[in-house]
Amino acid sequence: MTFKILKSMLAGVVLFSASLAIVQPAQADAISDIQGKGVINIGMLVDFPPLGFINAENEPDGYDPDIGKLFAEKLGVDINIVPVTGPNRIPYLLSGQADILISSLAITPERAEKVDFTTPYAAVRVGIFGGVDVPVTKVEDLDGRAVGVTRASGQDVSLTAIASDAVEIRRFDDDVSAVQALLSGQVELIGVSNIGMKQIHEMRPGQYEEKFEMNRFILALGIHPDQPEMMDYANTFLAEIEASGQLPEIYEKWFAEPFPEFAAQ
Repeated sequence: MTFKILKSMLAGVVLFSASLAIVQPAQADAISDIQGKGVINIGMLVDFPPLGFINAENEPDGYDPDIGKLFAEKLGVDINIVPVTGPNRIPYLLSGQADILISSLAITPERAEKVDFTTPYAAVRVGIFGGVDVPVTKVEDLDGRAVGVTRASGQDVSLTAIASDAVEIRRFDDDVSAVQALLSGQVELIGVSNIGMKQIHEMRPGQYEEKFEMNRFILALGIHPDQPEMMDYANTFLAEIEASGQLPEIYEKWFAEPFPEFAAQ
């Protein structure tokens, strides 16, 4: 190894060490830094009701904002909701634009390579949904029927994995189109989340029902991987609001169904 190469490597080590010296104290003091600033920046989806949406007063509302407000209250700081999208929410967390994600974030192995997840705080269920007069209770009953799904969605992936070749899967470009296909009679059944089911029940009460569940996507808060103290704090918070009954109450308020047994355990 030449002196020139060695010198270059040493310089790199010095720069790397210096960068750690700058970054690590800020990461190690995440909770106290937030409390010192008096505000927490929480990344949230605001276009995914009932988890997060903009209400008639032009304010963020829904399940995630309710949880975020309780978290800020526990910290003793104000809340600043940072609107994020599905693709940019993890980059916002890693870049420091958000202190934490309460953004309908499903736990997946791919995401776990980038961020840390708290214990679960909610779940999105996907199932087969259709008219009350359609005699379907299990996957085998779908044979010979047309089932609508949103293309490349969780329900598409879930149905494709379990359906036989005798099922006609009709793929639509978005959730609205899939729901409209059901309501207009283009398909007897659709694969849809419990969120979509709730919305259909509100539009057409008593006409449709869930036939069976296909899959569940467990949601958790997203934490920067270098902030174990934030992880501990957030997990303690979730355990406290579950034990107090606040978490189940908020869940039932927005989802109109009991709090999942597997969430926030």
